[in-house]
Amino acid sequence: MRSEDAQDKEGGVSRRDFLSFSALATAALAGLGILAGVFRFFKSDARYEESSSFKIGKPENFPVGTFKKLDDKKVFIFSDEGGLYAISSVCTHLGCLVFETETGFQCPCHGSKYNQAGKVTSGPAPRGLPWYEITQDVDGSLVVDSSREVPAGTKNRFA
Repeated sequence: MRSEDAQDKEGGVSRRDFLSFSALATAALAGLGILAGVFRFFKSDARYEESSSFKIGKPENFPVGTFKKLDDKKVFIFSDEGGLYAISSVCTHLGCLVFETETGFQCPCHGSKYNQAGKVTSGPAPRGLPWYEITQDVDGSLVVDSSREVPAGTKNRFA
C-alpha cells in the first residue's frame, strides 16, 4: 500500500490533492487577474477637475467694508469703496494658505509677507498673490474664476 492511500484512509490530504488544489487556485487567480485587466482596459482614464469658477453670492451680500475668507476655495473676497475684488490665499512660494495680518498677508510656512494688494514685501515668495476675475452671472450671482487672473488693483462694481 502506498503512503498516499494510507493518508487518505487516515483523513489527511495527499500530496497529489494538495498540488491539484494549488494549481487550480493559481489558475483561478490568474484568470481573475486577466479579467480585471480586461475590465480596466474598457474603463476611461479621464480625470475630472473641479471647476475653477464658483459662485459667491449676490452683490448685496458684500457691502462696503466686507471681508470674507473662503477656505474651501482658497480665496479672499474684499469689498471697499473702490469695489469688489478677489485675492488668492495660496502662497506663491510652496502653496501654503496665507492668513491676513494688519499690514496684509503672511504665510505661516516660510514667512513670506505680502502687502494688502498681495505684493511680496519679504520672504521667499517669487511673486505676489494673484487677483482673480469676478463676473456677474445671469441670475445676478457673483462668480469668481480662479483660472483667470486680473492685474492687481482691479476692482469691480456690480449693481
